Amino acid sequence: MKRFFVLKAAILLLLGAVTTTGLFAQETKAQQKADKAAKVKSLIDSHNYVFVAQTALPMSGRMRNLTSEYNLTVAADSVVSYLPYFGRAYTSVDYGATRSPLDFKTKSFDYNATPGKKDGWNITIKPKDNRGVQSFNLSVSSEGYASLQVTSSDRSPISFNGYVTEVKAKKKK
Repeated sequence: MKRFFVLKAAILLLLGAVTTTGLFAQETKAQQKADKAAKVKSLIDSHNYVFVAQTALPMSGRMRNLTSEYNLTVAADSVVSYLPYFGRAYTSVDYGATRSPLDFKTKSFDYNATPGKKDGWNITIKPKDNRGVQSFNLSVSSEGYASLQVTSSDRSPISFNGYVTEVKAKKKK
């Protein structure tokens, strides 16, 4: 009889440990999600982040997975766009042009960030000194996933899916 009680107590302790471990894992996942949301919010508020594009969705054609690192870097004083373009141009293109129309840097732009759905943000960037790009519309979730829609005055629109991350420090030579 004593063995039965010892065995029963051991099983109850083991079940209690498993349940506690499960609850602890759920708490850490919730904490990790909250930490990620706070990090993304601080990046958006500081106006210092990078949108890394993983897929491109042209208006006509199929989705393309991007194998190189294309991005949109946003800083308080500049926006650097290094994105590919797949689509239709409505005006003639300069002969021999090899750069993407979405490959440029600007220091003159309008920036507007508003709260979006489910703890996300909707960000609109309008370059003033680039006649080709009318606006970048970036929708960022609290987890850091993002989609970017590029509207152009002389080309069909294109969208990108990816994520937002912090700006990597440049190595000093």
